[in-house]
Amino acid sequence: MIQSLLIANRGEIACRIIRTAHSMGIRTVAVFSDADANALHVRMADEAVHIGPSAARESYLVGPRIIAAAKATGAEAIHPGYGFLSENAEFAQSVIDAGLIWVGPNPESITAMGLKDAAKQLMQQAGVPVTPGYMGSNQDAGFLAIQADAVGYPVLIKAVAGGGGKGMRLVERPEEFADSLTSCRREAAASFGNDHVLIEKYIQRPRHIEVQVFGDRHGNIVHLFERDCSLQRRHQKVIEEAPAPGMDAATREALCAAAVRAAKAVDYVGAGTIEFIADASEGLRADRIWFMEMNTRLQVEHPVTEAITGVDLVEWQLRAANGELLPLMQEDLAINGWAVEARLYAEDPEKGFLPSIGKLEHLVLPDQLRVDSGVVQGGQVSPYYDPMIAKLIAHGATRDEAISRLESGLDDSEIWPVRTNAGFLSQLMQHPDFLSGDVDTGLIGRDGEALVVPPEAEADELAEVAANLAASPGDSPWNAALGFRLNASPKAVARLRDDRDTLFEVPFAEIIAAEPARDVLVFTGGFARRYTLDRHEGAHGGVAGDGTILSPMPGRIISVDVIAGESVTKGQKLLTLEAMKMEHTLTAPFDGVVTELNAVAGAQVQVEALLARIEDAA
Repeated sequence: MIQSLLIANRGEIACRIIRTAHSMGIRTVAVFSDADANALHVRMADEAVHIGPSAARESYLVGPRIIAAAKATGAEAIHPGYGFLSENAEFAQSVIDAGLIWVGPNPESITAMGLKDAAKQLMQQAGVPVTPGYMGSNQDAGFLAIQADAVGYPVLIKAVAGGGGKGMRLVERPEEFADSLTSCRREAAASFGNDHVLIEKYIQRPRHIEVQVFGDRHGNIVHLFERDCSLQRRHQKVIEEAPAPGMDAATREALCAAAVRAAKAVDYVGAGTIEFIADASEGLRADRIWFMEMNTRLQVEHPVTEAITGVDLVEWQLRAANGELLPLMQEDLAINGWAVEARLYAEDPEKGFLPSIGKLEHLVLPDQLRVDSGVVQGGQVSPYYDPMIAKLIAHGATRDEAISRLESGLDDSEIWPVRTNAGFLSQLMQHPDFLSGDVDTGLIGRDGEALVVPPEAEADELAEVAANLAASPGDSPWNAALGFRLNASPKAVARLRDDRDTLFEVPFAEIIAAEPARDVLVFTGGFARRYTLDRHEGAHGGVAGDGTILSPMPGRIISVDVIAGESVTKGQKLLTLEAMKMEHTLTAPFDGVVTELNAVAGAQVQVEALLARIEDAA
């Protein structure tokens, strides 16, 4: 067995790999950038090596430094996790050429499946059904527009080297094609170093179904059943489950057999995922499910498969890399119960899901669920990497039981002051279509606005907050915020203001706190509220509605679409900001005129930097 392992990754997946390695008696080596010097994965590993500055392209994406770290520490093997260099065939070959063990598929398999266009052609040859579209080498913009017309709108433009929702654009009308192609290519080049794209027919009511496959070095390949990853926002998976709701035995058998054929076509070794798109307009049917792509690595959502099969996929990866036979063959594998996973992100759903960065001053995660996380209270959410805080995984005998357990866990999650999507996830899990299993990838896009609105504060909650914030009259430094109403019962009335700038007037009688608190945090249904006593009456100003356009996060301006003095309409694109490998479009909040413009393409900006100001044309 491998005696020492370097994990070429960070965050929750590095921590998850370290846990399994330690359970197998394997010594672990972490690598870290400047930003991750105090990260959890660094503390969990037996040894850690600094590999460069905070930017991933100068650290986690620099293969020679990672190999040098393995050599320096005596590590025998390298596990890439997911993302970064996990699907880089050149890096995999470099690891092997250095005399180290690569915990992953053969480089040839990565190459074969790494480009979506070539992979689809290979799958056609293997008898695996693929989605209609154009996947040729001609990348002329005019030619691609003609191909999109031939496929028929709506279409998806997809980076051939893409993954993780990056380098993908839905185009609903021909007049949107050129701008979408430019944006897609730019993001693809930045994320993958390859701006080639393919055109794919967009399925109107699609479900994202994927199959976990696993191979050893002796030619054995099995599947570990399917997962449903249809709940997505901007092509990023949000909630995953296994098995897929509505999947009958015959369809499952046909789908999983196709996945095994796909893996065998590239002599696959290790953990891999075959992703399919299903037309759900008539339920799940084998003749309406098509191959999309293969991910030649461990998936983020692998824990739901582990939950229903009882398998540790990381352990299997390490055993396969060691040359061992699969621990279980197909006839030994079965589905046990149901599992659901939610991705808890540091993002603000009430502000368009913009990333939220900073110190995790308060962090409580549920202890009744499996929690895969790479952060602890007091740690930082950095602007340099994916803003995932944790994955919450619930398992139950039935789907309803698993959902109920996960919803309870989300309700018990407490994070502050970093904003999260916990409340959004909790409300999403109560959506009637999700509860019935009638899901598709467009559900969040259709109903997402209603899911980001927190429930109204309850009277009991407000009364308790008021009593905790106030002390007896004369003792409180907040006396200016307390008052008494004439002709009313002798109760104090506190004027509370929450972090959403909502004002509440709350009568209360009982003083709970011996000393008044400066603020009170309340967590309800995954939503966080911070209350303070309001010192001033009247309206409070803010960025909302005043036309001030601030940078929502640190990032780089990649395009400016207006000039000073230009008239704009509500929703018109003003500029595009790149942060955390994603593009974020800032738009005009109302009809008006650009009276101030400080944004310059190519410039780096800090959070809350004034980029532009819009004034009402009237």
